[in-house]
Amino acid sequence: MGGGRDPLEKILERRFIRPDLLRQALTHSSAARSRSDRWVSNERMEFLGDRVLGLVAARLIYERFPDEEEGALARRHAALVRREALARVAERIGLGDHLVMSRGEAEAGGRRNPSLLADACEAVIAALYLDGGLDAAHAFIHRHWEPLMEEESSPPQDAKTALQEWAQAHGLALPAYVETGRKGPPHAPVFTIQVSLEGLGTVTASGPSKRAAQQVAAEAMLDKVTAGADGAGE
Repeated sequence: MGGGRDPLEKILERRFIRPDLLRQALTHSSAARSRSDRWVSNERMEFLGDRVLGLVAARLIYERFPDEEEGALARRHAALVRREALARVAERIGLGDHLVMSRGEAEAGGRRNPSLLADACEAVIAALYLDGGLDAAHAFIHRHWEPLMEEESSPPQDAKTALQEWAQAHGLALPAYVETGRKGPPHAPVFTIQVSLEGLGTVTASGPSKRAAQQVAAEAMLDKVTAGADGAGE
C-alpha cells in the first residue's frame, strides 16, 4: 500500500474506496450537531451494522458448532452481538481514539464510554459492509469475534435465561421486567429495573443499560429463590 493511509484503515485491514463512509462511522451525533458543514452522525449506520453483525455471527457459530441445537446457538449468538462484546472489540482496536465528537462529549469521557464505543463499532461494521460488501465485514468480524467465540466451550447461559428456565421448571409464569427509573447524563445513564416472579415478590437492580440492569436483577432474583429453596429443604 502507498503512503497516506489512515491509521484506522491499517487496524481494520482495509483501504476504503469511499473514505467518507469511515468518517461518518466515526462521527458521534454531538460532533454532527456542532459542525456547520454537512457532517452526518453514525446513528443510521449503527442500525445497519447491528444487522450485519447478527448475520455474520449467526453463520460463524452455525459452522463452528455443528452439533449444537437451536437454543444453544441462540445463546451463543446473543453473547456475541451484545453491546458488551462490541465495546470489548472497540477497546481492543483503540476505536475511541479515532472518534469525532464534541469537546464536551470528549471531556465527559465519551471516548471510553462502553455504550458509545459499541455504537461506533456497529457503525464501522456498516462502513466496511457498504464499502466492500459482506466479505469485508465478514473478515473484520471473523478476526475479532473468533476469540470471543473460543472463550466459551459450553453455550453461555445468562441470568435472564437461567431465571426463565427456573420459573418454567417450577410451573410459574415467565419473569416480568419493568423499568422503574433512569438517571444520569445521556452519555452515562443508569437504569433501574424491577423483576417480578409469580408468588415470589420483586427485586430491583440498576445498571448502565437496560440489559445490564435486567441481568443484575435476574441474578438477584435467582439468589433469592434458590436461597429460599435451600432453606425450605433444611
